[in-house]
Parts: sequence; C-alpha cells; structure tokens
Amino acid sequence: MVMALVPYNSKTQGWTRREAAHLLGRTQFGASEAEIRRATEEGMERTLERVVGGQGEVEGFEETADLLRQTAIDTGDIDQLKTWWLYRMTEGANPLVEKMSLFWHNHFATSNAKVRSARLMAQQNDLIRAHALGNFRTLLTEMARDVAMLVWLDGNANRKRSPNENFAREVMELFALGVGNYTEGDIKEAARAFSGWHVRGERFWFNRLQHDTGSKTIFGKSGNFAGGDVIEMCLAHEACPRFLATKLLTAFVRPEPPEGAVEGLAESIRRHDYAMTPVLRELFASDVFFAKESRHRLIKGPVQFVLETYRALGVQPNLKATAGLVANLGQDLFLPPTVKGWEGGRLWITSATLLLRANFAAQLTSGETYGKFPSAKGDVTELAELLLSRDAALEAVRTYVAQADGNNEQRTKGMLHLLMTMPEYQLT
Repeated sequence: MVMALVPYNSKTQGWTRREAAHLLGRTQFGASEAEIRRATEEGMERTLERVVGGQGEVEGFEETADLLRQTAIDTGDIDQLKTWWLYRMTEGANPLVEKMSLFWHNHFATSNAKVRSARLMAQQNDLIRAHALGNFRTLLTEMARDVAMLVWLDGNANRKRSPNENFAREVMELFALGVGNYTEGDIKEAARAFSGWHVRGERFWFNRLQHDTGSKTIFGKSGNFAGGDVIEMCLAHEACPRFLATKLLTAFVRPEPPEGAVEGLAESIRRHDYAMTPVLRELFASDVFFAKESRHRLIKGPVQFVLETYRALGVQPNLKATAGLVANLGQDLFLPPTVKGWEGGRLWITSATLLLRANFAAQLTSGETYGKFPSAKGDVTELAELLLSRDAALEAVRTYVAQADGNNEQRTKGMLHLLMTMPEYQLT
C-alpha cells in the first residue's frame, strides 16, 4: 500500500500563535513578534505559500550581498565569506532558502580546510542555493562536477589505472543511499565510472585519457557506465527517497521520525521526482510536522540558536563576531568537521558549549559584542512568551519577573539571560 503524509487541518485541529511560531521556527531562523502575528492572522495555507513559495528581496539586499561576497573572493578571506552568508541568513526575505542551503551544505559537507579557496567555496554555496528548493536530481548531478567538491574528495587522484574511491563512496554512503544499500564492489566499480572527472584551472575537466571506458557492474547491472550513469542509478535506487526523507524529517521534524512519516515523505519524493518545493510544502503542512510529539524535540544548532535570538529580539548583529561565535559553539560555516558534516542533535550540547551559550546570553544582554541590544519595550512576560512557549518554563520565568528588582529594562535583561540558559530554550 502506498503511504502518504496525512495533511494537518488547521481549521479543525487549531491554528494559534503556537502553531504559527512552530512553523516559522522550523522553516526560518526564528521569528519576530510581527512575523508570528502576521502568520496567525493569515492562516497556515497563506503563510506556507509565502514561506515555501518565496518573496521578492528588499531594495539593496542583493547589491550588499554581492559586495560582501566579492570582498571575500578578492581578499581570499573565508571569514569574510562567513559574514556574507550570515548576512543572507539574517537580512534576506527568504530564510527557508538559506536554511535549506545550510541543510545541503551539511549534506554535501565540503571544508575549506582542504579546498583553501574562498572563490570555490562561494561558487559551491551559489550552486547549493540555486537548487536549495529545486530538484535534488539536478543538485546531485551538479555537485558531482563542482570544483570544490572534486578538490575535497580527491577527484584528480581518480585515474583509470588507480581509481580513487573517495567520491564514489560518499555519493553512495552520504549523498544518496546510506550505509547498507550498496556493496564495496559497487563502490569500486563506481569509482572507475568517475575516473577522469578532474579539475584544471579551477574548472571541471573531463580528462578522457584518464577515464576508464571498460564495462562496470553496479547494483547488479553491467555496462560501459560513466559518472552520470552512476548518479542516475543511485537516484533510481529504492533506498534514495527513504534516505532523503529520513534526513529531512530528522532535520525539520523530530530526531526519530515514525516509520509511517518516512514512507509517506519518501513517496512524496518519488511522486515529485525529487523536486523539493512541493515535497517541503507537503511536509510542512503534514500532521506529523504539527504533532505534539514533534514540538520542542530538536536541539537548536548554533546558527539557529544565535540567529533565532537575534530575530526575536530585533538585534542588529555584528556578523563578523557572530561568525566566530557560532564557530566556537561548534558550527564553523564552510568548515564542517568531517565528510559527514555536523552530526548535530545531542552533540550540539556539551558542558563547554552550554557554558558558551550562557556566556552569549550574558554578553548579548549587557553589551554590544554581538550586536546592539534594543531598549526593552512592552511587557517582559509577553517577550518571554515569544521566545519560549512551553508552559512549565514560562511559569518559572514569570516567577522570576514577579520577584526581580530593578526597572523594566533591567528585569528584561535578567529575564532574557535566565530564559536563554534554560534547557527548554535549547529546543525548537
């Protein structure tokens, strides 16, 4: 029986500030009070269309982004490139595009520690962004020819007399199928198919002299396969939609998604032939996405934790300092730790990073290291509800506010520091 995702009926099951905040929190880097209010008033369907369908950028955004990007390339400074991407995340009108770009950056984890080129890392990031909500088939095909990827996985070392298995292995294990859905023989034969996929002059180069034109046997099929054939065979493999579905669900819904949700989302991926926009629209409108068991289940990664705080509080961030902060918290953009990327989840929280998160809260509310903290306005308990929607934790914050000394701004800063160090605030 074909299984499909069950749609969430906002009219009968409820559409309140909490549902709106949940949707925006998972599809953006947090939400402001104005954004939550607008989503609550517009309803799920219109909000979802705006979030997934995209909006036009404000005047001047692209010009500033291009300037920051070019500065990074001209100087060769990867830290400048981090600032450029954080600018896109914080100021762009389409945060889901940036959030999915971060998802794919982790999926195709490529590190500048080996690539050593801000230009090539920027080009890869552009490629990812162009297809972030597009077709995974196109993205995987283009990533196989991406120069930064070929440098990262030793493409030039893959020659017909001595095949290098790095890229073929990662295509199957990390990009398309997952462990257990291929054999070592499949990898060896696929490596032969990718032989001659080289880099010359910072461009992809098909080196015909180093390409193995002999017959290969992959997934039980034999033929004179080339690299593009291997990619199509992976996409046609029954494991590929399930592999992608599991990764999307663990990133956007809950750490251990139910089997029915995996099958339902995999079926959506098959039906839409890997087109991500309709797949994500179905996922974010599903019952499993809005289920009680899916809320407050994901540990915020450093980028989410920091940018979500900025967005809610209206902080104008110091992006250079922010790049260093998220790196210290464990998510150094353009420098994932291994080919597996950041594994995330509970690994985001250690005694060291928890202390750093608490220090960030203290510095944000008492100084201007990471950005100018706006003057406190309105009821502090309303601000707490914006940042933290779990009743038990909110009660603790309300108790603090009722007993705290000082003026409204002092109490707000104290409340925010308490709130941001609570276990509940680490979850989304």
